[in-house]
Amino acid sequence: MTELEKCNAGLPYSFADPEMIARKSEAIRQCELYNAIDGEDYDAQYRHLKQMLGAVGERVWIAKTFGCDCGKNIFIGNDFTGNFNLTILDIREVYIGDHVMIGPNTLITTVGHPLSALERRDYMAYAKPVRIGNDVWIGGNVTILPGVTIGNNVVVAAGAVVTKDIPDNTLVGGVPAKKLKDLEPAL
Repeated sequence: MTELEKCNAGLPYSFADPEMIARKSEAIRQCELYNAIDGEDYDAQYRHLKQMLGAVGERVWIAKTFGCDCGKNIFIGNDFTGNFNLTILDIREVYIGDHVMIGPNTLITTVGHPLSALERRDYMAYAKPVRIGNDVWIGGNVTILPGVTIGNNVVVAAGAVVTKDIPDNTLVGGVPAKKLKDLEPAL
């Protein structure tokens, strides 16, 4: 298997592989192009996102600066706002539902590294998809770790680190994020 095939199969892979490096380099280039678009030219921003990402719904906007690892592994529904300094490390797929807002300085990462120093010296990594449901508000300075699923009608308080799945209709906060209360279901 190639390193990309290993990654896509959920197996440990080398991020120093030339194919993995080339994919990241292209994502960096696309992000630089996106971030260079006039901040008031929403149509050009939207067109670039549609070309750069895996799928983009209607009324999608991401503020500057935006960074990602691949781009084509990001799938965004309708009515999405990603605030300043959004980083999505989409080595694997990131699925974002409809009516989602993400606060500034937020990191969504599908990639992690082994605890073993020897494996890290060999540039090893693993990746797991992230799923975010509909009607989700993610506050500023939030970190969402690999493999997490966030349900529908969820609020993630600012500064939280999401390490585990969050069920529908829930407010979470803290490090690691824990349930703070139930929310009324969305209509």
